[in-house]
Amino acid sequence: CSEFSQRSCEECLKNVSCLWCYTNNTCIDYPVRSILPPSSLCSLSNARWGVCWINFEALIIAIAVVAGLILVSIAVCCCYCCYCRRRSRSRPDEEEERLARKREERRLQSLQR
Repeated sequence: CSEFSQRSCEECLKNVSCLWCYTNNTCIDYPVRSILPPSSLCSLSNARWGVCWINFEALIIAIAVVAGLILVSIAVCCCYCCYCRRRSRSRPDEEEERLARKREERRLQSLQR
């Protein structure tokens, strides 16, 4: 990656294992052992990885927002499904009770006759 230093961000990021730092226009190997590049290497607001038009800090925030929305959507769907199941189960029970009362009333009416 160091051979792409002092060239351009686009040339550097053609290689996925490279990280471009706008502070000093250097192309460096992405630190694979750590998830985020350390600030001593390059600050997150000046680091580019994958694409040149978004900095690493914004990329992390965007991924976190999307992941949060997905988790909230899943939670809402699960709660909604549980509510619908509980509601659908309670209706047949009420209907069964109503039918049982009607049967009992008919039986009592037939016994009175």
